[in-house]
Amino acid sequence: MIDQSRDGDILILTINNPPVNAFSPGVPEGLHAGLDVAEQDQSVSAVVIIGGGRTFIAGADIKTFDLPREQAPDLRGFITRLDAFPKPTVAAIHGTALGGGLEVALACTYRVALSGAQLGLPEVKLGIFPGAGGTQRLPRVVGAQKGLEMMLSGSPIGAAEGAQLGLIDELIEGKTEADLRAAAVAFARAHAATRPLPRVSERGVEGASPELFAAARAGLGKTHRGQMSPGMIVDLTEVAATRPFEEGWNAEAGLFLQAKDSPQSRGLRHIFFAERESARVPGIGKDTPLTEIRSAGVIGAGTMGGGIAMNFLNAGIPVTIVETAQDALDRGVATIRRNYENTAKKGRLSMDDVEARMALLTPTLNMNDLAQADIIIEAVFENMDVKKDIFTRLDGIAKPGAILASNTSTLDVNEIASVTSRPESVIGLHFFSPANVMKLLEIVRAEKTSASVLATSMALARKIKKVGVVVGVCDGFVGNRMVHRYGDEARKLVEEGANPQDVDGAMHALGLAMGPFEMSDMAGLDIGYSIRQHQAKVRGEPQPDGWLDRIVAQGRKGQKTQAGIYDYPDGRKPVPSAEMSDLIATYRSEKGLQSRTISPQEITERLAYSLVNEGAKILEEGIAQRAGDIDVIYIYGYGFPAYRGGPMQYADEMGLSNVAAALEKYGQTPAPLLKQLADEGKTFGAWDKEKGRG
Repeated sequence: MIDQSRDGDILILTINNPPVNAFSPGVPEGLHAGLDVAEQDQSVSAVVIIGGGRTFIAGADIKTFDLPREQAPDLRGFITRLDAFPKPTVAAIHGTALGGGLEVALACTYRVALSGAQLGLPEVKLGIFPGAGGTQRLPRVVGAQKGLEMMLSGSPIGAAEGAQLGLIDELIEGKTEADLRAAAVAFARAHAATRPLPRVSERGVEGASPELFAAARAGLGKTHRGQMSPGMIVDLTEVAATRPFEEGWNAEAGLFLQAKDSPQSRGLRHIFFAERESARVPGIGKDTPLTEIRSAGVIGAGTMGGGIAMNFLNAGIPVTIVETAQDALDRGVATIRRNYENTAKKGRLSMDDVEARMALLTPTLNMNDLAQADIIIEAVFENMDVKKDIFTRLDGIAKPGAILASNTSTLDVNEIASVTSRPESVIGLHFFSPANVMKLLEIVRAEKTSASVLATSMALARKIKKVGVVVGVCDGFVGNRMVHRYGDEARKLVEEGANPQDVDGAMHALGLAMGPFEMSDMAGLDIGYSIRQHQAKVRGEPQPDGWLDRIVAQGRKGQKTQAGIYDYPDGRKPVPSAEMSDLIATYRSEKGLQSRTISPQEITERLAYSLVNEGAKILEEGIAQRAGDIDVIYIYGYGFPAYRGGPMQYADEMGLSNVAAALEKYGQTPAPLLKQLADEGKTFGAWDKEKGRG
């Protein structure tokens, strides 16, 4: 795992632990053995540590976090020795030096890197922080402010910036590992006689002040609301700036265990693995043939269609966008351009980039212009008759082998596919609004969708930088089916006595940025109203007369009318409405509903556990492959806090027996799978593993 080689007086330790040279069992032992040789052999004047293959050390092995301490790789022990080593050590970096990898580099005497290398401490994204000296060494090299910025964002920087900051001692010309190795050996030889050795642990921290740390703590409420590890990062950086290194090193060790063993870190680590697991789809392998997507068609230039088109334009894929009227087409194209120009104003695109992307867009009123597209995505109004008409026409227009996709959020993709002569080419691609921003893509596999179309859609999701999750066909698929049940429970809570703001507030406390009623107002109350009206008509039932229906009947449709469940005097910020409080009170009185005080705990449990219960039914029916997929959908599509790990992981943390008991207490019947797992003392995570899906 660690190869030892010599170049004259320089000992080279090459880490060969593919694919990313993670600091997993075997790596520290091999590195210690190398240092033993260097320490005992007087002919060795310096040591170079380099990564074999495509990268330096890309971080600690996350899979070892749950191992007993004696079985986990001892990163801190190795770094302690490296910091005190009597001969110069040089970290030679290419690819990435992340997390524990950068901590190893910081404990070396020097750091050299290829210009394309990336350096960072991303641990905050896993609910932890750099625990092997990173919080103490990084600020000593780059200063307090930059150290905080890097650790709190978790985002890497390039080697060139690292050199400007003093994090990299020399940028190496060249592109290959061989170039790096030769230059690192030369650098090590040139600095072999330097004494005393410039140890990072002996430096001070520049740019520190009480005001800096106060501002950093104040900002956490906006950037890391509800999270524990960011506060620890600020505290430990302040210790680095104000106390001796050894004191900060010891404080870091104690707090790291506290963070690692927290539900927040477990939740974030769960979603880290769940996102990767979601890419594994039964029946799809590396040998499944893919269709190359070189051009795309989008039907509908409204908010959703325009956003979908932007994903393809961003990836350099030409798009033909179709509308039925010139004014709608012009409006849609203008919105796309405005979105790009706004991004350019923020410095995230150049105007040349804007023009290059717009040049890839072909607007048209003629659906026949889609004849050569490799994929065509329909993004029109959520009406089955309209969608079936479009797919009937597409069947006669699209070339053989083209993928025909619907952006439907609730409708039966099998029924849509049935009007074509090629149902194997039809799939659901449910983008989330705004489609150019939201990362989730529900990939809806219909009964006859081919393996090739499914595999191509998964590959396409990655290409357009979406998190694709495969789901089955049912009303609302996974995300909207669950959110409809969540919304039903929220409405019931208000009928029983809760105020809308109390319901939303309970979800804020759980970590969601928006509660169910704020979300409804943002989406538009008229959407749910139309669905309820349509469903009642189909069933031959009277028109719905719930309190939400009465709000819409008054012309209050949400944010877009500056009035919905809340008032929106400034257009966006919800303000409780006295008028709506009166409407709700009148509704309760007319329906004979008794109002009572409902605790925040009851609100939280009823809403969160209604999601879990519906999720369990979805798993039983095979609509989702695994509980982890549901968690990925809810985090990336519905704003469930990532540090909770998603609703199913949250239920596991709460204990499924407690969840089932609470559902029964509130008059809900636990799903059979939930009840079974609760009775057996198991978790959804264990269920995934037993099924070979996690």
